[in-house]
Amino acid sequence: MKRLSIIAILACLLYSCTKEEIAPYDLSRDNIYLNYKNTDSLVYSFAYHPDLERDTIWLPIIISGKAENHDREFSITAVDRSSTAVRDLHYEQLKSSYTMPADSGTISIPIVLLNLDTALINKSVDLTLQVSGGKDFASNLPGGIRTKRILFSSRLEEPAWWSSWPQMGKYSRVKHQLFLISSGTTDMVIQGSYPDWYMEVPRSLYYIANTSYLLNYPFEWIKEHPESGYMLEKRNDNTGDYDFYSKSAPTKRFRLQYFPTANKYVFIDENGGQVLF
Repeated sequence: MKRLSIIAILACLLYSCTKEEIAPYDLSRDNIYLNYKNTDSLVYSFAYHPDLERDTIWLPIIISGKAENHDREFSITAVDRSSTAVRDLHYEQLKSSYTMPADSGTISIPIVLLNLDTALINKSVDLTLQVSGGKDFASNLPGGIRTKRILFSSRLEEPAWWSSWPQMGKYSRVKHQLFLISSGTTDMVIQGSYPDWYMEVPRSLYYIANTSYLLNYPFEWIKEHPESGYMLEKRNDNTGDYDFYSKSAPTKRFRLQYFPTANKYVFIDENGGQVLF
């Protein structure tokens, strides 16, 4: 009998301890996290949108729990120790809180990136964001699914198709950027990449001709494409050179240098070389 009493006491202690540690689900607050299939970084380049001084990344948010019939607030913050991006130079200030609408379990939050730093042509910066419970949610989920790193710049890298078209000549980021502005496309086919690739030759030559026209006749191109928003402005350095830029992004400029011996204006690339076509 004494042995049975000891066992009964131990069983009661174990049961009461379990009840105290595991709270019913309905009594715990819902959690909130980023609705991505993986936790890899997001990569963005203003180089494909050179006329923009700002652009928006939409951050998908989801709750772990139930939708409620009232608005609920949560927070998004920049993780300074993991970020090189500077507020007001590389991104707009975040709000103090964000709202999950009533009867909803998901929402997309705008994160505004800025293209004001001319150094972004040669470097990338990263902005690490973390969502947390704020006023109405818990922050008990792992940091990995509540955090996202956005890596962005204004730089370009040589695309795989470039060397397939000898008409494009030597690669430079400035030439690539001028191609994006003038050609009418962001991409071209890699020669031999599929059986009927040659069917794309006329279209590709058209894109190349558009770029050639801008590089060789920039003043005429400006007159014929007012809808582009680009303009030429004489520099204040007594060189006779011009800056080529978009009115919507005046800090992003390309130098058009005058060569008197050839009586010709030529764009200059990031290495100080001539952009020839």
